[in-house]
Amino acid sequence: MPKIDAFFEALEQQYSNNLPFVVYSRPIDSVLKCWLQTNDEVYKTNTFSESGFVFAPFDLSDPAIFFPSEHSNFFKIESTSDIESELEFEFESKIESKQNHINLVSKGIEAIERGDFQKVVLSRFETQKLSQNKPIAIFKRLYNKYKNAMVYCWFHPKIGLWLGATPELLFKVEGQQLTTISLAGTQPFKPNNSPQWTKKEIEEQLIVTDFLSKKILPFTTNTKISDIETVKAGNLWHLKTYLKSRLAKSSTLKTVIEALHPTPAVCGFPKDGAKAFILNNENYSREFYTGFLGELNLKQTKARNANKHNIENNAYAVVKTQSNFYVNLRCMQIKDNTAIIYVGGGITKDSIPESEWQETCNKAKTIGSILI
Repeated sequence: MPKIDAFFEALEQQYSNNLPFVVYSRPIDSVLKCWLQTNDEVYKTNTFSESGFVFAPFDLSDPAIFFPSEHSNFFKIESTSDIESELEFEFESKIESKQNHINLVSKGIEAIERGDFQKVVLSRFETQKLSQNKPIAIFKRLYNKYKNAMVYCWFHPKIGLWLGATPELLFKVEGQQLTTISLAGTQPFKPNNSPQWTKKEIEEQLIVTDFLSKKILPFTTNTKISDIETVKAGNLWHLKTYLKSRLAKSSTLKTVIEALHPTPAVCGFPKDGAKAFILNNENYSREFYTGFLGELNLKQTKARNANKHNIENNAYAVVKTQSNFYVNLRCMQIKDNTAIIYVGGGITKDSIPESEWQETCNKAKTIGSILI
């Protein structure tokens, strides 16, 4: 049996046994990875000091779930080509009332005009009834289509089933090096046309960049901010900026998480006021949508000298701890053969409610196209 087939057969068996797992591929390479938890216990963290794979909610007053290294089997495999995914869906789509979302956006703009906050990210969801419950097959489709995203399928029998293809890194830490990304502004991709960014979209992106640079300041030194660039994610354009700095030795992963999450790109600014507005007005629980997920405190061994290949020799090896977290965007939850697709958009004083509705429709098509 080819190795890739054995890899997915193990995943299918894990799901059939109703045991927790996550399979994912980061945008930095073509490596598929999976964690197969050996029991169905729910492991929670609020310290982020453990090692494994973490799945955290939007509101960290609820616990983050993690698959611990000591209770999980870890596998990875290189995949340089698309993966066969035979899957046909019959589905019924249900879209939340357009007027409900327009009313919510209008209420957000009124709060901004009152001076409650500068920006708030407001979301909604659509549902699609599925004729088959085959999450691994959906993951394969996501992997084939979104090579420049963190693509994943996460399952715990006591928590739920989530899939996504997120383009947004919350932050990563390798040793003492911290990297985070400001990603905001959205326009539909049109072949042979470059996006013309509006004042509202540029302002939205600068709010995120400003927030990140100020929030990491107490924990880092020597921050470098890149120029703004335009990037494509699926069928959408975004504005993107990199921030790179060095963590102070006294800083912990938890302090950085609490400082950055949730960012203005998924919550708003100032954070506390925008988050309170979301929790009080969206009228549904985001759960893990706009939370974050990724590898937590994994040890990496690298050759100290590029000319030395025997990294088992401690004289030529260095061990670093690495974490990388991605914001859980472009995602869906599957319940009772129904896909719940989550979408949202950043609201500022210049927002137009009708346009914000259309932006969420464009985003829903990005992830929903996998089910067609």
